[in-house]
Amino acid sequence: MAETGAYERGKALSEQVNPGMEDALAARYDALVPGLSRMVVEVPYGTFYARGVVDEKTRLLATIAALAALGGQTKPQLKVNIASARAVGASREEVCEIIYQMTLYGGFPAMINAMNAAIEVFEGEDTA
Repeated sequence: MAETGAYERGKALSEQVNPGMEDALAARYDALVPGLSRMVVEVPYGTFYARGVVDEKTRLLATIAALAALGGQTKPQLKVNIASARAVGASREEVCEIIYQMTLYGGFPAMINAMNAAIEVFEGEDTA
C-alpha cells in the first residue's frame, strides 16, 4: 500500500474536524499569499495533527488548553477548535474544565476570554 502524503492526510482530517476550512482559507488569503490554504492543510493537519498518537478529542482539548493559556488574541482559533472538539465528542463540561484549568498557566483574564469564546460556540450550537 502506498504511503499517503501529508497533504492527503491533512485534507482528510481537516474535512473531518473542520469541513470547508481549506476553501474558506483560500477565499480569504490565497490571493495575498498563494498556497497558504494548502500549507495549513498539509503542515499542521497532515504532518502534526494526523500522526495518530492521540485521538482527535484529546488533541483538540490540548489545543484548546494551549490557546486558552495564550490569551485573548486567540479567540478566533479557540472558537474553531472548540467547535471541532464538540464535533468529535468533547462535552461542554470537558471543554470548560480544560479552559478553567488554564487559569493557573494563562491567568484569570485569559481564562475568562477563553470561557467567553466557549459560550459563543455553545450559543451557536443552541440556535442551530
